[in-house]
Amino acid sequence: MKRTKKLTTIAVSMAFGMTLASAPAMAGYHGQHHKPHHFKGAGEAKNIIFMVPDGQGLSNVVAARIFKNGPNGAPLLQETLENIGHQRTHSKNSTVTDSAAAASAWASGAKYNNGEISCHDDDGDAVCDDIPVPTILDLAKAKGKATGLVVTSDITHATPAAFGANVHNRKCEEDIAKQYLERGIDVLMGGGIASNRGSCNLTPSSDNYLEALLDDFAFAGYALADTRGEMVSAVANGEKKLLGLFKNGGKTVELFRVDDHETYPETEPTLAEMTASALDILEQDRDGMFLMIEGSQIDWEDHAKDATGQIAESLGFDAAVGVVLDWVNANPKRRQNTLVIVVADHDTSGFAVTGPYGSLSKAGDIVEYGFVSGDHTAVDTIIYSQGPGSEHLNAALDNTDLYEIMKNVLD
Repeated sequence: MKRTKKLTTIAVSMAFGMTLASAPAMAGYHGQHHKPHHFKGAGEAKNIIFMVPDGQGLSNVVAARIFKNGPNGAPLLQETLENIGHQRTHSKNSTVTDSAAAASAWASGAKYNNGEISCHDDDGDAVCDDIPVPTILDLAKAKGKATGLVVTSDITHATPAAFGANVHNRKCEEDIAKQYLERGIDVLMGGGIASNRGSCNLTPSSDNYLEALLDDFAFAGYALADTRGEMVSAVANGEKKLLGLFKNGGKTVELFRVDDHETYPETEPTLAEMTASALDILEQDRDGMFLMIEGSQIDWEDHAKDATGQIAESLGFDAAVGVVLDWVNANPKRRQNTLVIVVADHDTSGFAVTGPYGSLSKAGDIVEYGFVSGDHTAVDTIIYSQGPGSEHLNAALDNTDLYEIMKNVLD
């Protein structure tokens, strides 16, 4: 983006207007399930890297593993993490969750209605019913840590929004972008910024709204990038804040990972490349980081019942896991002090590996498959993890428990 970054920065305050000192009293607000687990004594994490293969069920992992390495080959990188558990995914008002409620459970530690972004709006008046609890990203920032959201959807989509905003409706994406700026989230990378749809706090989009918002980000000290080259330059220049918007509506599917004839836009970074750049920027903060990384379009390809696209996006996400593990393993202290969590918000479409039966697949094969539906399902999802506190994730949990575990290792 050809935009001059002003040297003056603005002071911003969190939109939810509560002091972090009040957080313990609010913990578990609107929680709807019994918690038999106790997560104290989990150690301390300097860094939390939370990775979301949106919509990924276990069969997605199997299909991607067979394509990459064959049925007797090596596991995917996410499968190499030390601990494996699973989580329930239902929302406050639905057995089958959406991404907004599922991510809000992780981010804020309670059950939310489908569509809500870390904000309870039971009376439907487009206002949060109570002062929202600080999200896990807010808690990390309050401890002086750098924070980041990196996704393949628009950056204002439901999963990243739950960590960086409190909004009654996931469709209020301009409101979400404004709250990202108010919170001062250090790294934001994804597709674009979508417009408000429905009843939101900001008025409906005007033609120049996005232009004005980008000016606000630049004024606040963010480097702005809409190409891979600009992202790389921002890292090389030692920038500490970056807003990268690379393709409105969501990034290009990484089909080159399953088809040698497919190419990828040279100007557009892959999820793995965005992940590497985010780590380069955030690691400048000696207090550590909270980074959420989402392979958003595994879900989209499953909705479309496109097994090839889903395998491609699963492999693209796993490549990002590889970047994270390489970064962690490059320094013994990082491995000791970094909690890595890989978990899907829900399963999508009930994808199943149905064959071949009577013969053995080989690397490079697309398995025989079927889909139960074109929508989300209520099946539990796998939690892969390592690092401080990960021993508590080696269990059958509820999605709200992940917030408690991350909060305890921050404390």
